[in-house]
Amino acid sequence: MAQLAHKNTGTARTLVCAAALAVALGGSLAGCKDPTVGAGTSSATPPGAGAPSGKVGAKGSALAAVDALTVKGRAPKTGYSRDRFGPAWADTDHNHCDTRDDILKRDLRKTSYRDGAKKCIVTSGVLADPYTGTQITYTRGASKVDIDHAVALSDAWQKGAAQWTDDKREDFANDPLNLLAVDSSTNRRKSDGDTSTWLPPNSAFRCHYVARQVAVKKKYSVWVTSAERDAMRKVLNGCPSEPLPAG
Repeated sequence: MAQLAHKNTGTARTLVCAAALAVALGGSLAGCKDPTVGAGTSSATPPGAGAPSGKVGAKGSALAAVDALTVKGRAPKTGYSRDRFGPAWADTDHNHCDTRDDILKRDLRKTSYRDGAKKCIVTSGVLADPYTGTQITYTRGASKVDIDHAVALSDAWQKGAAQWTDDKREDFANDPLNLLAVDSSTNRRKSDGDTSTWLPPNSAFRCHYVARQVAVKKKYSVWVTSAERDAMRKVLNGCPSEPLPAG
């Protein structure tokens, strides 16, 4: 009898809901939910509740490191100039070669040198460009290769570097961790964009590129905007084991 009473109650409720629908098409029918749905709970579950917000990166991964970055708004660009980061391509590691040639030597293949056995001044080579995925022939004096700061100097200036010492800014500008040999035209389109505004057209390189930005910002305590942090997570969620580059 209890089962029959429950069935009749449900039938009557269905008829009431149908009548309400006929009278007020498009009106609210919030009270017409099947009483058996969600039985045993005190309230309905909000849409999306309990859904994962993103993957958790493994220890030592770039994704795990994102949450350690300070999040703040972008400061004004007032006072910024390239000179505030010291002379371009200083020999900060004291190996008697400037930083630009150090990075060309690291990133190019089939390199030749002006100074022979010293192997310091790179005159030619071939770059497997990470930003475009293409091969670029490098010839000194007619170069289509730039040395890019993964974290642009202007971006760093607006996110903490304006308060640094001159020595720290010079170290930042010449740190191999923050430097990549890349296609010059693509680099200039990037300008001083961060992860939220620019990513390499070569999608296969994006995980490593963002991981490098995270590593640089962590090393130098450069903060990120909330939009930038979210963009970093979005990329690295697709490669949660991408290691944080050392340097």
